[in-house]
Amino acid sequence: MSPQSRPTPVPFRTGAAVLALAALLATAACSGTTRGDDEEGGGGDRATAEADPDAPLAEGLAVAFLPKQVNNPYFTVADAGGATAVEEFAGEYKEVGPSEASASSQVSYVNTLSQQGTDVIVTAANDPNAVCGALNGARSAGASVVTFDSDASPECRDLFVNQATAEGIAEIQVQLIAEQIGGAGQIAILSATPNATNQNTWIGLMEEELAKPEYADIELVTVAYGNDEDEKSFQETQGLLRSYPDLAGIVSPTTVGLAAAARYLSGSEYRGEVALTGLGTPNQMREFVADGTVESFALWDPADLGYLAAYAGAALASGQITGSEGETFTAGELGEYEVGADGVVVLGPPTVFDAGNIDEFDF
Repeated sequence: MSPQSRPTPVPFRTGAAVLALAALLATAACSGTTRGDDEEGGGGDRATAEADPDAPLAEGLAVAFLPKQVNNPYFTVADAGGATAVEEFAGEYKEVGPSEASASSQVSYVNTLSQQGTDVIVTAANDPNAVCGALNGARSAGASVVTFDSDASPECRDLFVNQATAEGIAEIQVQLIAEQIGGAGQIAILSATPNATNQNTWIGLMEEELAKPEYADIELVTVAYGNDEDEKSFQETQGLLRSYPDLAGIVSPTTVGLAAAARYLSGSEYRGEVALTGLGTPNQMREFVADGTVESFALWDPADLGYLAAYAGAALASGQITGSEGETFTAGELGEYEVGADGVVVLGPPTVFDAGNIDEFDF
């Protein structure tokens, strides 16, 4: 689904209407999950909730998206996908969030959303634990909590909508960099923040993948952190090349980092000499594929990720699912999805983009 086809988000309701609808939907909104309900600050009466797969999606649900940071191109597209879904099921959409992806920056936003009686909070956690107290407070107040892109600790959310399996994301990035450096040489990873849940999971799995015999000639020399800031990621790329003059390739599993690294390489003597791959959007990377800086990279459609997360939240808030393994729900035009272990819903496998197919995508 192209973000260009996604309509402008509708206004978010405020004031007494919020509280009134929250009261009417209290039972449905508390139907989140049985996981973690015995934990301190958990979801109250969620432990006794039962799913009703035939329940209709409630209209007028207040759905708020809280990304790692606003004005990040990746989350702009992802949240636009959520806005489209919310309009489809006649809800009311809002996006809030910090301008910097810091560990504690999201807490005050969660608290405010909880006080406003928000029915569904969809968030990408900057830290798996920093937001837990606030998220459990929101759940106790009746909100259904869905994490997407980057998970919080499972005991403080109802569902996690994952881009793809973590193993699949790690495997494709190692495979791509190995192909591009001829299976041998030094590589570095340019990550987002040191506490980013998804980044650290993928990096750990990439290290496991690199330990396999077929990658014995590849050496991971360091992991650098650009904090999902363009200029810092640009500077970290420069630093990597100065510190490791024999570096053969860089993997950046973050869209901000990949684009910034590509910009640096494109204007340097390293273009075409140092391989670069990772996770990025076609629109960000198109010029760098065209000029030979980047051979190939991977990603899922972030708009679909936000779209799925919004429908998952609506299914929770409407009582169609509780977040238990094996439950199913329909996510609009994406079709049916099943809840897996630990309340995880997987969007699907990543797509590899290169010169042969990148112009077929517009996001």
